[in-house]
Amino acid sequence: MENKKVLVGMSGGVDSSVSAMLLKKQGYEVIGITMKLFEQEQEEGSCCGSEATYDAKRVCDILEIPHYTVNFKEKFYTYVMEDFITCYANCRTPNPCIECNKYMKFGAMYEKAKQLDAYYIATGHYARTEYSKEYKRWVLKKSRAGKKDQSYVLWNIPKELLEHIIFPLADFEEKEEIRKLARENDLPIANKPDSEDICFIPDGNYKKFLEENSTIQPKPGNIVNTKKEVLGKHNGLYYYTIGQRKGLGISNPVPLFVLGFNKERDEVIVGEEQELYQKEMLVRDINLLLVDEIEGEMEVEVKTRYSAKSAKAKIKQEADTIRVMFEEPQRAITPGQSAVFYVGDIVLGRRKNLKKLV
Repeated sequence: MENKKVLVGMSGGVDSSVSAMLLKKQGYEVIGITMKLFEQEQEEGSCCGSEATYDAKRVCDILEIPHYTVNFKEKFYTYVMEDFITCYANCRTPNPCIECNKYMKFGAMYEKAKQLDAYYIATGHYARTEYSKEYKRWVLKKSRAGKKDQSYVLWNIPKELLEHIIFPLADFEEKEEIRKLARENDLPIANKPDSEDICFIPDGNYKKFLEENSTIQPKPGNIVNTKKEVLGKHNGLYYYTIGQRKGLGISNPVPLFVLGFNKERDEVIVGEEQELYQKEMLVRDINLLLVDEIEGEMEVEVKTRYSAKSAKAKIKQEADTIRVMFEEPQRAITPGQSAVFYVGDIVLGRRKNLKKLV
């Protein structure tokens, strides 16, 4: 008999709540789980705080499905928060949601699902998994949600897990459709606002978080141009990100933007906007979902940020890195962010940006 038991990640929000409701209506044996990821005083207003746990349990009670709260704080600190700190300490710009997806939602949560004898796990992400006859494997695809598609942040799901993952919201194009379903089914979170901040930094002040939770502290240095001329002073490299224009405190005839950093000399390097554009980059931390390896050059579309438009490029594997050669120069390529490769609407795979090239 087919195992239709599914463990659903419940954040107390409308997306995960409607996902659980849809799965139950489709005949699945649904179990809800809320992951406790960090200390109580940091939780309020986040997607995994005490309020979120309460809302998730209320929804599960209405749906008449079991709900578990599981403590994953140690794993979350090791794999997500420490990575966040390490990235900033090394002049990289992290995306903690991607690490959380890999190690928590599609790592620790899947291990819990196996303990509960659940064949599937599900989340409220806007993405799609399906079996491809063309590629003879399970694939990860874009959803129909347009700008809200979240396949970008799911690139590092282990490919062997794809057949065990369900995204119930894959066919929805508008968030209002989901809220309407929640209202029609008397779910109390129908009008709950989306959580958009980093969950463990609900006030959005990442500088304060770094200073209070690591050895990273304000350290003065120079702001220089590409000719190594000193243009001003800064209070810490972690205050800046590539492409930043505001807050430099520099008077200049034309606008200046952050181009990069010299960590050894504690320098922020700035330049004019055209200097932000690059035609090539190297990326690492490969996770190929669609093919086992890249042979020769391959034409793909690449997203270098979650909010960025896809850009046409050719990619070529070189030992443990991939060289990306863009058809048109791309703006503000940022080490620490991710380059996600697409073939049509299918995720080929992805790597973290290692460095940009001319």
